[in-house]
Amino acid sequence: MRNVLDHELEVTPHPHDRDSGLFIRKATMRDIHPLLDLINSYAEKGVMLPRTEFEMSENIRDFVLAFAGDKLAGCGALHFYSPTSGEVRSLAVDPNATSRGIGRRIVEALESDARECALHSIFAFTYVSGFFEKLGFVEVERGELPLKVWKDCLRCPKFQCCDETAVIKYLVPPHDREPVREPAEFSLVPLPTLKTSKSTLIVK
Repeated sequence: MRNVLDHELEVTPHPHDRDSGLFIRKATMRDIHPLLDLINSYAEKGVMLPRTEFEMSENIRDFVLAFAGDKLAGCGALHFYSPTSGEVRSLAVDPNATSRGIGRRIVEALESDARECALHSIFAFTYVSGFFEKLGFVEVERGELPLKVWKDCLRCPKFQCCDETAVIKYLVPPHDREPVREPAEFSLVPLPTLKTSKSTLIVK
């Protein structure tokens, strides 16, 4: 459960952001509490995963924010999963600020970040696939995104009965794309042997 938007949200061109009072910027630590309020208001409805202050602090650099004046109007994050792919997640718009193209502007900003980082594709899990399709995403089977499924979805309460749609947007031509790789099996890393003497601790 990652992205929620008003089903009537349009993605047609809107007036220039400056004229409409809308501006987009990267998130900072000062934005954590307003972000939590927005995301967790949707989490209470069961349509997004709840976030904690600790989780937001860890991932704050992933977020792009939209402001209408001085009020937070929407948010979205680009989370890297491999050297060539990333997920658009935590996409939410304030219910009082829908139908202004805010979701579109956030996704466009995240896509721009992805291109600057030379990603081959960006994907999302969503309840509003039509919104993403208007932005160039296509629907895919969840099985085509193994890194996503096994990394984050395991902790989702809807893991066994997921009702979201997986969508992906390719940012490079087919001949330049790298195949999706299955996560490598975990292996144990040998720990150093600790030996104590009367006055020193020796690490081999």
